[in-house]
Amino acid sequence: MRHEEFIGQVQNRGRLSGHGEAERATRAVLETLGERIPEGLADNLAAQLPHEIGEHLRRTEVYGGAGSGERFGRHDFIERVGARAGADDPRAAFLTRVVLEVTDEATHGGVAHKVAGSLPADLRDLVASGSTG
Repeated sequence: MRHEEFIGQVQNRGRLSGHGEAERATRAVLETLGERIPEGLADNLAAQLPHEIGEHLRRTEVYGGAGSGERFGRHDFIERVGARAGADDPRAAFLTRVVLEVTDEATHGGVAHKVAGSLPADLRDLVASGSTG
């Protein structure tokens, strides 16, 4: 999937008014995901996405072997996305579902399935529900 197609899908499914909003939502979700999942998994996921989009996952990496993979749950995940995207909690949760759904499709589900498996149940439900759930 190309960058423009990815952002277009986020814009359409997220009912966003423009590419800028879709870019912001994508960045917010993937930076937060990059903080939450192990660094190696973030790299694997980033490698399967368009370069500009994959870099959002790498932006939060800690080099030198310290790794990422902060431990936080759904509430904190949604708050972080909301702060980055300028959205309230219900909207941030919806945007998270949209971006993760498009990410899953862009990677044909393989790495995204491993990402979901690395998350606690409350976040896994968010990943699995998609834009219509």
